[in-house]
Amino acid sequence: MRFLILNGPNINMLGIREPDIYGRKTYSDLCAAINAACGDDPHEIFQSNHEGILVDKIQDAYGQFDAIIINPAAYTHTSIAIHDALLAVGIPVAEVHLTDISSREEYRHISYITPAADVVITGHGIDGYAEAIEYMKGKYGNED
Repeated sequence: MRFLILNGPNINMLGIREPDIYGRKTYSDLCAAINAACGDDPHEIFQSNHEGILVDKIQDAYGQFDAIIINPAAYTHTSIAIHDALLAVGIPVAEVHLTDISSREEYRHISYITPAADVVITGHGIDGYAEAIEYMKGKYGNED
């Protein structure tokens, strides 16, 4: 499978940003874990703090990737544009969050991305990405 792994705002600040909430592992640690989980499967890891750039990456994924793993971060709760782009390309989607957003501030309980996702994994830290990759391999990996 060919995976596009997208990360939204402030994910590049892992290890620095609120480590009591997001942990002490860095963005480099996250990328290493994703690389290990993907193994020999082709993949691209991308992070942006800009909504439109994430929409562009999703649109560019059409015909290029078999699955999208996305941690939209703060855009989870605000971006109809990312939701619409995910639906437009028709690529299977796993939504990942480092923390359990349902147990955090009330405004974090709403996800505009979830209706476009096959699976949502929350609260498992960076291990959630490997879970999402394994889910996609299991569900779509044997398609020709």
